[in-house]
Amino acid sequence: MNAFKTLFSAAALSVAALTALPAAAQDDSVITVASTTSTENSGLFDHILPMFEEETGIEVRVIAQGTGQALETGRRGDADVVFVHAKPAEEEFVVNGYGVARVEVMYNDFIIVGPSDDPAGIAGGEDAVEAFTAIAEGEQAFASRGDDSGTNKKELAIWEEAGIEPSGSWYRELGQGMGPTLNTAAQMPAYALADRGTWISFENRGDLEILVEGDDRLFNQYGVILVNPEKHENVNAEDGQAFIDWLVSEEGQQAIGDYELGGQQLFTPNAQ
Repeated sequence: MNAFKTLFSAAALSVAALTALPAAAQDDSVITVASTTSTENSGLFDHILPMFEEETGIEVRVIAQGTGQALETGRRGDADVVFVHAKPAEEEFVVNGYGVARVEVMYNDFIIVGPSDDPAGIAGGEDAVEAFTAIAEGEQAFASRGDDSGTNKKELAIWEEAGIEPSGSWYRELGQGMGPTLNTAAQMPAYALADRGTWISFENRGDLEILVEGDDRLFNQYGVILVNPEKHENVNAEDGQAFIDWLVSEEGQQAIGDYELGGQQLFTPNAQ
C-alpha cells in the first residue's frame, strides 16, 4: 500500500511539473528543415539556430543534403521548410505547387580551387568558363560533387556554357557533399568548384588554394521555401513560417551577417 502511495505521489508530481512548464515546452514545437550541406558544413546553423530556438521555443531539426535531394525531401512532405541555393530549381518547386513562396535570404559566391602548382594554368583568372576549358583541355584532375546539389548544378551549367561534356579518368564524380569533395580534391590533388562558406570553414586544405574567383557566374544566392501544407497535411506550416520570418527579420539577418570565421564573413544577408 505504501508503495502504491509512493507511485501515486510521484505521478502527481510529474503532472504538476508538466503543467508548470512554459507553453512552448509543452507543445514541443519542432520543424524539419531540408537544407544544402553548405549551411551545415560552414557552421552557420550552429551559430543561428540556438538564437531562433531560444526566442521562439521551436526546435529545428536539419537534414543536410544536396539541393536536389533537399527539394525532393520537400516534395515528399518529409520537411517543413527547404533552405537551398539553386534558383531555377527552387522556382520550379514553387510553380509546381510543392512550395508556398521562395524568399531570398543571403548570398556568397563559388570559387574554383586547385593544387598550388596549378597544372592547368588558371590561377588569377576571373572567368570560370575559361578556367574549366583549360582544365578539360589539359585533362587535369577535377573532383565533382556529382550529387545534384546547388554546387553541382552550378558546375554543370559552367561546363555547358563551355560546350564541354566532362568525362574520362580525369573527371571524378563523387556523389558526395562539399566537405568530402574538398577532402578528395586535397588528397588527389584535383581542381574543384566550392562554395566560399564551406571553404572558409574547411581545415584539411592540403595543397589546395583559391585559383579563380570574382566571375559574376559564380554568384551564389540562397533561398528558403515553406513546403505547401495543401500538398502534405503533416507540414508544420505555422512554425515553419515563423522560422522563415525570423530569417528575414532584422534580428535574423544580423545573426547571418555576424557569422565569421577567422575574421571572414561567410554569408551576406540580402532579404528584401
